Amino acid sequence: MTKNGNSLDQRTFDKLSRLYIIALSTIALSVVISQVLVRNHLETQKSDSTVINVAGRQRMLSQKLTKEIVSLSDYSDKKNRLLLKNKISETLYLWQLSHHALQKGNDSLGLPEHNSDKIKSEFKAINPVFNTIEKAAKSIVKKISQNPTIPIDALTSEIKKVTHNEGSFLLMMDEIVNQYNVEADKKIAWLKKLEFLLMSFTLIILLGEFLFIFWPTAKSVKATLSELLSAEKRAKKMAFDADELSLSKEKSIKELRAFSHAIDETLLFARVSPSGNLIHIGNKFSRLFRLSNLKNEVLFWNVLSKNENEQLVIESLINKYKKTGWQGEVKATIKGNIDIWLEMSLVPYRPTEDRSELLIIASEITDRKAAQIEVERLTEESFEEKMSQQKIISSKIIENQEKEQNRIAKDVHDGIGQMLTGLKYNLESINMNDIEKTTLKIEHLKELTTNIIKGVRTATFNLTPPELSDHGIVPAITKLTHELGRLTGKEIIFFNKTDFNERLDSLVEINIYRIVQEAINNAIKYADSSHILVSLSHSQNILSINIDDDGQGFEPSKVKKVKNGDGGMGMTFMKERIKYINGRLFLNSELGEGTRVTLNIPI
Repeated sequence: MTKNGNSLDQRTFDKLSRLYIIALSTIALSVVISQVLVRNHLETQKSDSTVINVAGRQRMLSQKLTKEIVSLSDYSDKKNRLLLKNKISETLYLWQLSHHALQKGNDSLGLPEHNSDKIKSEFKAINPVFNTIEKAAKSIVKKISQNPTIPIDALTSEIKKVTHNEGSFLLMMDEIVNQYNVEADKKIAWLKKLEFLLMSFTLIILLGEFLFIFWPTAKSVKATLSELLSAEKRAKKMAFDADELSLSKEKSIKELRAFSHAIDETLLFARVSPSGNLIHIGNKFSRLFRLSNLKNEVLFWNVLSKNENEQLVIESLINKYKKTGWQGEVKATIKGNIDIWLEMSLVPYRPTEDRSELLIIASEITDRKAAQIEVERLTEESFEEKMSQQKIISSKIIENQEKEQNRIAKDVHDGIGQMLTGLKYNLESINMNDIEKTTLKIEHLKELTTNIIKGVRTATFNLTPPELSDHGIVPAITKLTHELGRLTGKEIIFFNKTDFNERLDSLVEINIYRIVQEAINNAIKYADSSHILVSLSHSQNILSINIDDDGQGFEPSKVKKVKNGDGGMGMTFMKERIKYINGRLFLNSELGEGTRVTLNIPI
């Protein structure tokens, strides 16, 4: 408050508002200008790295082209000559494309069309050397296309042109690359200078705003607060005086206020003595239980019910909690033997110093109680259904485990076991006196031993891959995708986007591995897909894995829930496993658009 009792002067407030708006607008304008200048510079510089990379690659392509041309002298047969001709053509095409793109620009390669005068002059100098090598290489390709077995002597002239000009091309290309680097460094130095100037300008603006806006404002606010504190002290003294005057009045109306609040907030109320005799009953209580005027003493529990058990319950509650109070639900019976439920409170109450009563406050909750009982019934049914479903899932897990054990036993017996038996018989049939036959049998034994080792490795890979326990989830998934791709002929690719290489808990790793394995197998068996991409990424707290396929897809809403063990167990097992490791599984699919399975696991 000001000295004349009014609030802060409106003109001062308007002035401060304008100053703050100017200050914030100036800062915002400086930031916008800074961003525009920096972004414009970055737009001109973003292609520099691409240009330098392409220019540097030209040296490698020229060397590769020369090496492939020189290699023609090592082969004279038609097949190898044609292979070399194709390689030379491919290298020559990329070399020509990059050379012209560096000078004239190319959108597909991300190269600009403008070069400095220095680089243009250096390209002008290198172009004759480039044209000589290009012309000689095209001539070689043309001659081999016409006659793949042409004698090397017929190509000697062109080969010499290529080899003699390669050194000059490399030296001149080095100068071009160095010039690109120099120009890029100059742009970076200019950007640094620009950022420094912009930062200095912003700091000057902030200093000016502090000196001419914020500091004067702070002093003004401080003075205002001082006045407000003085006014607060005066108001506290006035409030204290008022409290002293109202204490006697407040004490006399406290009990009346509490009683009135209870009456206003409840539908049913009554007053009873500590022995249970009804002193007073409200009109709504009377109408609910259809009571007429009560002249004689009546026990409260006899009013609420004619059922002896219910009367005993209410009587025991009043006798037990008449001093401490109680709140809960009780069952009562109205005329016509209709059961109702009441939410009732027993409140000890002393209208005078020498007399005590119980205030009964209740509300009818019959409908709510019926709904609660129905919810409990439905919850019990849902629980039983879940337990039944869990039993089905458990039986399927045991059944699948048994099938897997039988499959492993069959693989060991039919594959590894028979090979070991064959190995035993071959060892027993070796005759050391017949050196020639013994040598042949030893070679056969080596081959048989190799097959046994492969069989053992395949069996152990199907159980738990050694990469999982030795190196972790990423090497295990890498091996899984590689092996499944090799065995099925599908293109299965694993891409570790964020280079995740941490180890997780062993149970977490095996469950992740089994879910990924199941998702890939589903894509192979049911989706009719030819390409499967497994991508992995992570943040500080979440590991995310996506399994995408280009298969026929399906409608997730039409996938039936497993109730009787009929189908869908693979997806059920995946959900059970992801739930076990506190992760989340998402399934997205459309008919003809493929399927994506996403796993999010806390790490």
